[in-house]
Amino acid sequence: MSTFYDEIGGMETIRTIVDTFYAGVAEDEVLRPMYEEEDLGPAADRFALFLAQYWGGPSTYGEQRGHPRLRMRHAPFRVNPAAASHWLKHFRAGLDAADLTPEQDEQFWAYVTHAAQFLVNTPE
Repeated sequence: MSTFYDEIGGMETIRTIVDTFYAGVAEDEVLRPMYEEEDLGPAADRFALFLAQYWGGPSTYGEQRGHPRLRMRHAPFRVNPAAASHWLKHFRAGLDAADLTPEQDEQFWAYVTHAAQFLVNTPE
């Protein structure tokens, strides 16, 4: 049975999206301060593993980190609507860098726009 992960090209596509996303985050005045570590590589690795697992790829994320618990993991950070907007801007760039069909792009974008709003924990 083919999964969405397989259909979009697996980890290679996920890495393209995530690496492009983090290239934007590295220069972002709103998002970059949320990352304590100087090297964003480990955060990118975790995000890639999460997305791979979410879309039907290997379960490495869960094996290494347990249940995603996204709201709990993001609770220490002030995620306001502006941060969500910046996050989506960089994710849009990541999707644009990937070789997705319009239908695949639409499915991925629908998920991340919902996730971005779900993680807002601080009003403007």
